[in-house]
Amino acid sequence: MHHFLIALATTPSPTPTPSLRPGLSEDQVTPGTWGFVLTAFIVVLTTFLIVDMVRRIRRVRYRAQVEEAQLVTESGGADDGGVASGKPNAEDSDGDAGSGAR
Repeated sequence: MHHFLIALATTPSPTPTPSLRPGLSEDQVTPGTWGFVLTAFIVVLTTFLIVDMVRRIRRVRYRAQVEEAQLVTESGGADDGGVASGKPNAEDSDGDAGSGAR
C-alpha cells in the first residue's frame, strides 16, 4: 500500500486541455447569465440588509441615550450622575462612562 501511494504521488498529473469533454456544452460548465444575475441579486440584497441593520442598531442606541437622559432629568440630576451604576452621564455625548470627574 505504501509503495502505491509513493508511485501515485510521483506520477505527473496530466495537463488540462482547453477543450471540453465530449457531450458537454459551455452552458453546463459555466454559470452564464442567470448565474451572474443571481449572484448580483444576492450581493444587492445583502447590502440592503446590512444598511438596514446598521440603521436599526443606531436607532436602538439613540433611543437608549434619550431614555437615559430622561431618567437623569426625572431624578433631578442631584444623584451620583450614574457613575455608581456604571451608566454614562447625560452630558457624555460619546457614550463613555468616564471616571466621574468633570
